[in-house]
Amino acid sequence: MSFPSARFTAALATFDAANAEDPNQETDAEGQSWPKELLYGHRMSACLARVAPEAPEPVQLAARCQHIRRWAIPRADFPLDRPGYHQWRNTLKKYHAEVAGQLLTEVGYDEATIGRVQALLQKQQLTRDADMQLLEDVICLVFLEHYFLDFARQHPEEKIIVIVQKTWRKMTPQGHALALQLPLPAEAQALVAKALA
Repeated sequence: MSFPSARFTAALATFDAANAEDPNQETDAEGQSWPKELLYGHRMSACLARVAPEAPEPVQLAARCQHIRRWAIPRADFPLDRPGYHQWRNTLKKYHAEVAGQLLTEVGYDEATIGRVQALLQKQQLTRDADMQLLEDVICLVFLEHYFLDFARQHPEEKIIVIVQKTWRKMTPQGHALALQLPLPAEAQALVAKALA
């Protein structure tokens, strides 16, 4: 078993410190309150460790900083239509890559590793890059396990079914198998089953 380098440990601590500034709070399954994006980062790391414990270091870094300081660019700053949503998401990808790059530079990472983490955060070469596809599986699994039901309760069922179908298309067969093993509440399981029917 290899132990994480001091640089890797410092990077995670730096990401966590940045995300600990999130003014939005979220409660975990144990009832503990967290800054929202700090909790998301920990959920991403935990899921990746379950799914692919030997994942390359850039994937582990990208998982932890996937939503780094996300609250700084609110959805409400963009038009509330489909093009506005895509504009927001693309702006966020660039922003996450920039912030991650600055923080990784601070803790002493080389340009090649930083560039790789930034490419992963911007979802470049999604279907042709195994590491990017692994990260996408983890993103989808974390969404389904921790955020899907609350999200589903805020939208019409037809919209949720389309979203599940789109999520499914982004995942690998291994991701599908893992998703079907998640301990989802009955309400969430029923929506997933409808979407996949």
